[in-house]
Amino acid sequence: MVSSEAVPFAKTGGLADVVPALSRQLHRRGHDVRLFLPLYAGTNRAGRDFRAVEFASEVPLRMGSRDLAFSLYTAPLPDSELDVYFVHCPDLYGREGIYTDAWDEGIRFAFLCRAVIESCQRMGWGPSVFHCHDWHAALVPLLLKTVYAWDRLFQESRTVLTIHNLGYQGVFPVERLSDLGLDGEADRFDSEDRSRGRINLLRTGILHADALSTVSRTYAREIQTPEQGEGLHDVLRRRNQRLVGIVNGVDYSEWSPEVDARIPYRYSAEELEGKTRNKEALLERLGLPSDDLETPLVAVVSRLTPQKGHDLLFDTLPPILGRGRIRFAALGTGEDRYTEFLRWQASSFPDRAAFHEGYSDELAHWMEAGADLFLMPSRYEPCGLNQMYSLRYGTVPVVRRTGGLADTVVPFDPSRDTGTGFVFDQFTPTGLGWALDFALRTYEDDPEAWLRLQRRAMAQDFSWERQVTRYEKLYRSL
Repeated sequence: MVSSEAVPFAKTGGLADVVPALSRQLHRRGHDVRLFLPLYAGTNRAGRDFRAVEFASEVPLRMGSRDLAFSLYTAPLPDSELDVYFVHCPDLYGREGIYTDAWDEGIRFAFLCRAVIESCQRMGWGPSVFHCHDWHAALVPLLLKTVYAWDRLFQESRTVLTIHNLGYQGVFPVERLSDLGLDGEADRFDSEDRSRGRINLLRTGILHADALSTVSRTYAREIQTPEQGEGLHDVLRRRNQRLVGIVNGVDYSEWSPEVDARIPYRYSAEELEGKTRNKEALLERLGLPSDDLETPLVAVVSRLTPQKGHDLLFDTLPPILGRGRIRFAALGTGEDRYTEFLRWQASSFPDRAAFHEGYSDELAHWMEAGADLFLMPSRYEPCGLNQMYSLRYGTVPVVRRTGGLADTVVPFDPSRDTGTGFVFDQFTPTGLGWALDFALRTYEDDPEAWLRLQRRAMAQDFSWERQVTRYEKLYRSL
């Protein structure tokens, strides 16, 4: 496994949750899994036993005209017997943050790809599969075919590239080829990109990987269209026989109200009293009146970016709050226009709305457990995890029909008494307003139907124990 992020060591998004969870499940099923990521200056080392790997110390690695070196460190992945390997190169990773705007950003992650292969050589280990995640690891397939093609250790190795978010592609000036040490392989990069003076590392990975996957079935179809293909729909269409969509799994040892150690009160689908008590505790924590538990509480836990659809909140939420139909709570950080709106909303409706700017893992658990509805109006959503968390907590999701949201939330049908959430199609305030109104009318007018809806949602199983078998099938197909 080659990734730029993995909890608990380094995280900015869902990629960091998915990679170690999948690795852990594969390892438990008897596979030899080794996870590699950079050792950043900000890597979380608290309580971790980091050890130097003796046979990989100050390994020289030339990148174009630049002489660099790396050392390998290892630490155990929590809740497993799996080792995580960290590529230590202070020249590249000894900076603030995981990602940067520096001129050598492409070199930082091309170096990771090289260092992983070099480490495997020193281990004498030819993996059956190099599983590469997003553009940061996307050069591994090309490197194995070119720079390391001579090494019979990797003769039987195959490559899988998983696209977690097509919006991030690793695009750099074509002059970087020499800095990557790949100027002799220019014809392996897309010719149209090169004619425009650039290289695209994700496109290069898509061209050369043995198999491609993305994180939901619907997203696998969407990214083959001009509307959602982010300029890569053409190459994805050409390789669509090698592309599969596999929904991410959920770690229910972390995200399930029966066992969640972070929430004040545990509960289950059979005994939902604890959910009401969590709602009361959450309202108190947020500084909202806790004497009215009948008004539905709507929650958002999200990065505040255009992708997540928060533009739709501007026209939709204030009228509903003004009529007193809901309480609203948001947790997240991101672009100023969204944070300013949420701050304004909290100040304009101090008894009905709250905004916690930043991120708190504990508060995220409290909000999943204490809210009645969870809002995810995404413009696009490769997979999404929070809607699956919400299902498990009986916090009914309101989502747009896109990507992983379409694959995991079944539209509520009152005539048949089926479904697990409220789903809208059009990315407009009217579409979101319709779905919210539908949800609120159901909550207000039919408590028994709402209870059945909650229990169906809580019965859904998106565990890694189920999803990991789909990855095994993909690996075996190679």
